[in-house]
Amino acid sequence: MIFGVSVQTFTIVHVIISFVAILSGIVAMIGMLASRRLGGWTALFLLTTVLTSVTGFMFPITGFTPALGTGIASLVVLAIALVAIYGRKLTGPWRWIYVVTGMIALWFNVLVLIVQAFQKVAFLHALAPTQSEPPFLIAQGVALILFVVWAIAAAIRFHPERVAIA
Repeated sequence: MIFGVSVQTFTIVHVIISFVAILSGIVAMIGMLASRRLGGWTALFLLTTVLTSVTGFMFPITGFTPALGTGIASLVVLAIALVAIYGRKLTGPWRWIYVVTGMIALWFNVLVLIVQAFQKVAFLHALAPTQSEPPFLIAQGVALILFVVWAIAAAIRFHPERVAIA
């Protein structure tokens, strides 16, 4: 039991939060690429991504796992993103710092989604049962490359103050 609910129910809630984080993160990323802040979507993305990491720590896990390492790294990156957007109001270098940290946080969510998909979806698991096979490595590599390209493009394009003035 976790917070009075079964581990199965808690897992479902955690997965729903994670999907909301990914979907709202994609919308926020599209906004950054269009130089729009999309405040509500961004807040939803940041909140649900924090909740994804926090709820991930509540599972009955013994020992340190890659998932815990990802959760810790995600929370560090999210703390910086929150300071950049809400504390420093995206001024000066905080604009690109927010873009990069936001993209890293979204990439962490997608990274975990890919891992979970290869663990839980039968046809993907058959392709990479140990997650060291080419299909898994290709999926992770493609995701990484896409996020690096998107982060660079967003860092160049995201200037919400210019849109607000125009």
